[in-house]
Amino acid sequence: MSYIATDESEARPYGDPRYPIGKCLLIEEMSDADREAAIGAIESLPSELRAAVAGLTDKQLGTPYREGGWTVRQVVHHVPDSHLNAYMRFKLALTESEPTIRTYDEASWATLADATGAPLEASLILLDGLHERWVALLRSLEARDFARTLMHPEVGAMNLDTLLGIYGWHGRHHVAHIMELRNRMSW
Repeated sequence: MSYIATDESEARPYGDPRYPIGKCLLIEEMSDADREAAIGAIESLPSELRAAVAGLTDKQLGTPYREGGWTVRQVVHHVPDSHLNAYMRFKLALTESEPTIRTYDEASWATLADATGAPLEASLILLDGLHERWVALLRSLEARDFARTLMHPEVGAMNLDTLLGIYGWHGRHHVAHIMELRNRMSW
């Protein structure tokens, strides 16, 4: 998981187009305010992503956000793919004793026809509904619920505070990819 930073100095690789807002800093225990900020980021992501791609042409959607990176279209379709997995991971951790989650090859998913050619609206609508459900679940939890753990095959045990921090960061990270490209290209 190359996007993970273990300390503040690693979290800010300035000038690296892969991480326009920096790498994700893992947080093992969040305060109530930190949790609410991460939940707020998840809640606002669908409208922020929709605004980030508003008015882009098909050619612009087919532009990679950086050399060797995914196209804007692939980024948009990736977000609900990733967040569907995250939602399921939360539900597993809340209903099972330290479940082992399944990873997936996100780079391969991004090459499938639905990620390279499907209309964006399908993913944006999916993200709207998914985030409405996810935020309702997150806001129903007690602080102790965020201490529940799951086993990630590549990272080891993770609690829901850590997972919440990752996904609060994840959406902002991809919106920043699109906005950086729009700024660079004067779109």
